[in-house]
Amino acid sequence: MLLANAILIIHFLFVLFVVGGLPVIWIGAWLRLNFVRNIRLRIVHLAAILFVVGESLLGMVCPLTTWEDKLRQLETSDSFIQRWLHDILFYNFPEGMLTIVYVLFALLVLVTFILIPPHRRYPRT
Repeated sequence: MLLANAILIIHFLFVLFVVGGLPVIWIGAWLRLNFVRNIRLRIVHLAAILFVVGESLLGMVCPLTTWEDKLRQLETSDSFIQRWLHDILFYNFPEGMLTIVYVLFALLVLVTFILIPPHRRYPRT
């Protein structure tokens, strides 16, 4: 149960990074915060959503979901963490619709990468 909950939390943090990262980049650029132009951060963010899109286009299930499901088959009761995070992370939409949403979001991240370009180094202040 502990390992399954840990995987669920990691999954939640991944989703939070991918989805929450985009508005953080926009707001950070508007506030002229240097960290939002960090090339490593931006490449990891772009790669994360492209990974999700690739999984969706190939019809794959996320490895984190697979590992958690395998661990949960051994469990008999739901914990607080499992119940609430599952309600947040997993929803009932047709897969095709989710694929379209993932692709559009990835395009938005890519456009943001172009409009708010990252820098290899922070500018000196």
